[in-house]
This record gives sequence, C-alpha cells and structure tokens, in this order.
Amino acid sequence: MAKEITEMKTQTFINDWIATGNDFKTKEYLDFYQPDAILDDPSVGATFSGHSGIREYFDSYFIGFQTQTKLVRLDVLDDENAHLEVEFTGKFPEGKIGGTFDFTFKGGKISFVKADLIL
Repeated sequence: MAKEITEMKTQTFINDWIATGNDFKTKEYLDFYQPDAILDDPSVGATFSGHSGIREYFDSYFIGFQTQTKLVRLDVLDDENAHLEVEFTGKFPEGKIGGTFDFTFKGGKISFVKADLIL
C-alpha cells in the first residue's frame, strides 16, 4: 500500500511539473526544486546549480524553443528516485525528440536531476 501511495504522489508531482513547464510558468517551475538543486544535462554539456542555474536552463531550452513535454513512461523506483521518459516538441531543428530525466527527491522536491536527450 505504501508503495502505491508513493507512486501516486510521484505521478501527480511529475504531471504537475510537466504541466507547469509546458505553460512556461518559471516561478512555479522553480518551486518544484530545492533551492540548491542540481540539474545535469550532458546533451547540452552543462550542469545547472540552484534556482538561478535551473532558471537559465528553463529559459534557454524550454521557453526559448517553445518546448512542450509529453510523458511517455514514468518508473517510480522508490520514495526518492524516479526515471522519466518524455517526448519533446518545439521550435528546434529536430521538431520532435525523446528525452529522459532521472530524479532524486528530497523533502518533497527535486534535489538532483539528470536530463538527457534520446538520439
């Protein structure tokens, strides 16, 4: 039962995170992250630290390319970790591309996420 509750909470969190990102609500998007969260994205060759770094990433790669994210698959590994597969569409050369996010949660927010494109 506890595992099902964790999965439901994580599913709701991820759905809300995607919807907020798709609406380009920067302040609300940042509220999903711990203030000292780290976002590592090897596909862009950079790591982004804290809300200011994650804001830079969101502004550049989501707002800048009008990126829309669609959930493909979510695997809730445990209370603190999840793997997400998505499809991105937007104003970038490929038009549509796959991606992954590997999350670590702390205190009900994202503390670390590794983002990558599926090429």
